[in-house]
Amino acid sequence: MAEKELFNVRRKFVEEATEALIKQLLDDLFGDGVLNKGQRNCVLEENSTTEDKARSLIDMVMSKGDAASRKMIAHLQSRDPSLYSNLGLSSGQPAQPGPTTLTSHDIRRKKQNDRDIYPVSKDSMSSRVSLLITNIKFTDETSNRNGAEKDEANMEKQLKALGYEVVKHTNLTGKAIDDALNEFSKHPKLKETDSVLVVIMSHGKRDTVLGVDCKKKISDNERPDEFPIDNIYKHLNAANCPALLNKPKIIIIQACRGEGEGSALVRDGANAAVVSDDADEGNIEDDAIVNKEKDFISLLACTPDTVAYRHHVEGSYLIRFVGEVFTAYAQKDDIEELFRKVMQRFEDFPSRFKRQMPTKDRCTLTKRFYFFQPSEAGFTSV
Repeated sequence: MAEKELFNVRRKFVEEATEALIKQLLDDLFGDGVLNKGQRNCVLEENSTTEDKARSLIDMVMSKGDAASRKMIAHLQSRDPSLYSNLGLSSGQPAQPGPTTLTSHDIRRKKQNDRDIYPVSKDSMSSRVSLLITNIKFTDETSNRNGAEKDEANMEKQLKALGYEVVKHTNLTGKAIDDALNEFSKHPKLKETDSVLVVIMSHGKRDTVLGVDCKKKISDNERPDEFPIDNIYKHLNAANCPALLNKPKIIIIQACRGEGEGSALVRDGANAAVVSDDADEGNIEDDAIVNKEKDFISLLACTPDTVAYRHHVEGSYLIRFVGEVFTAYAQKDDIEELFRKVMQRFEDFPSRFKRQMPTKDRCTLTKRFYFFQPSEAGFTSV
């Protein structure tokens, strides 16, 4: 698909596209009706560098789907054959549809009626709510997270684009983070929403997020300023937050999980076999019993005991890649596929000598969840 082709060459296009080429492509796509005047001006006027203009253009086109992506590829072939060839793109011409090809409307309707997909309605979408917690400034100023201001702004923008009201907190202690989760679990919109998103960004350890009063060294009688990640699941599980029963709870955590590097020199080796035993619980029959923890999915910035990286100006790589993938694919892919695409972005990590790999954790989704938008799901806007 053309959209996937653009996504695969996105980084190289951003690095190599010239200002003149970007303006030509904008004019071509404006003439095709792919972009309107406001969108064309947005790319040129709201981005200061050529790379930012290229990034904005390709993300905007990908968000409009396969047909728009095909047109951009075709114009790129005409305007800059050398770059087109270097990117390894194909002609951009649509394949001839077979007799059983479904239209995009058919696919959306099929998703809406699929029992393997979490239900979404116009009313539930209007009640969406999210929690965004970002620690930027710390009591120990040497721990300040430079660039996290951009993470906060980008994540808030992304959440709103997905239709979520944003409950935002900045610079909290570990206890204050816990209090914010507890308060959020009682939010009046949770009863009507179809899902929630919780995003926490700070320093961290393997199983905790650090509060703003954290210290690099503490005495034996001091308690560390930490928030246990496990408390997220406790506050939002069926026992403590029945309003979210059977609704997806999506967690994104940008924080280190240790001090180790995420890279290693690979050598040949063999792994021992792993054996697991099955336990027979017999026949269980209970009334009014629900799974205490269900319908969660989490994306953590890195694997256990390793660090997560953040650019001191542009912000963390996880949040940047989440924004890029969600902008391009949130209209068509379910949350697990979106997370997989984010993880895939890290295979092309900017540094030759560093590595980072996000981790999907505690996934108890029993269905697929899509961020349906009103125009996608067949709903009328209000």
